[in-house]
Amino acid sequence: MKDYAEKTAVVTGGASGIGLALGRELAARGARVVLADVEQSALDTAVAGLRETGGQAHGVVTDVSDYESVVALERRSVELGDGKVHLLFNNAGVGVYEDLPLWELPLVDWKWTLDVNLWGVIHGLRAFVPGMLAHGEPGHVVNTSSGNGGLSLLPTTPIYSTSKAAVSTLTESLHLQLVAAGAAIRASVLYPGPHMVSSNIFTAFRNRPSGLLRDEGQQTPPTLDEIREMVAGMGQELELTSPEQVAAMAMSALDDDEYWILDMSDDTEAAVRARLENILHRHTP
Repeated sequence: MKDYAEKTAVVTGGASGIGLALGRELAARGARVVLADVEQSALDTAVAGLRETGGQAHGVVTDVSDYESVVALERRSVELGDGKVHLLFNNAGVGVYEDLPLWELPLVDWKWTLDVNLWGVIHGLRAFVPGMLAHGEPGHVVNTSSGNGGLSLLPTTPIYSTSKAAVSTLTESLHLQLVAAGAAIRASVLYPGPHMVSSNIFTAFRNRPSGLLRDEGQQTPPTLDEIREMVAGMGQELELTSPEQVAAMAMSALDDDEYWILDMSDDTEAAVRARLENILHRHTP
């Protein structure tokens, strides 16, 4: 897509981080932006900020782990978009503190992460894609994965890696089925990077449902500042990518109708190559 004027774009996890940065990019291109987020106050602030710069923006409180909530988002987005949604960014995501071997990690950690990171995407596709196909106009679906799981993995974060690996597989299947169907909409997978992104995912615990809390032990993963301190303690400097850089990369890829939205660091590329070599040559990881 190259023409975004008056097109309706829905962004989940839109009140902060990559989601908000995407909203700003879309609004600057003339799109009608619908930001969806579970946090009302942050959503109000984000929408107000876009409107102050002349953007068309609306906010809809949405829990992507709840299908009926996503269906309600779709209905409201269609109303706001004069009957049509053209762009869907399934971007909402969370991370948990994975401090134990995977066979000991609490099931509530698995459930919350998969409910948001995977089921949130599934809910978005099920709620929005039929209508996007029905109106017959060009459009795009972008699902946010991660280099961690989607490309290679960190063995110390099996829950997060599993959720993002699933998003990558799901998106590739979606892409191929849309092409086979001759659809006017396309799909892409977004891998934020090339470095760790300075987003609010490190404090996602603030939105964790009370029924999915751990019974005991640390509840929150390290903050970005704590990670920076740990890296500094090893004599290194933490390299970061801003949400704005990710959003600009994503929009450039959409302009050129690219499937892989990806800017790999040297370390990530080396990890991907090593993993593929292991597969091709049947090497044990």
